[in-house]
Amino acid sequence: MDEKFMREAVKEAEKALKFQEIPVGCVVVKDGKILSRAYNRKNETGIAIDHAEILAIKKACQVLGDWRLNDCKLYVTLEPCKMCYGAIEESRISEIIIGAEQNTIINYTCKVSKGCLANKCSHLLKEFFDDLRNR
Repeated sequence: MDEKFMREAVKEAEKALKFQEIPVGCVVVKDGKILSRAYNRKNETGIAIDHAEILAIKKACQVLGDWRLNDCKLYVTLEPCKMCYGAIEESRISEIIIGAEQNTIINYTCKVSKGCLANKCSHLLKEFFDDLRNR
């Protein structure tokens, strides 16, 4: 069954290649049915986060009407980047099936500064979760 759905992800990657995008394709599956499919569209849209995984997760959430993709599997032709792994984790996908492993070295770093208005930011989050628990 995994090969069947990975073939669908490969079809998406082939679409990306036609549009001169990095050929990565992705499908999200639940109960043996494809909820969504997508390919990289970053160059086309000019939006840095338009990776196949992000687009497929977004569509699957719309199909289910929920941000939680419990019991879903994600098939992707290339091992996800850090951003996509984060999105997969946040959406609670239960399993990832990967075609090729990521071999590239990320050649970009940015400066990170922490603690700016930390008390205010922490207070807002604490307030939100306290209110949520007390409902």
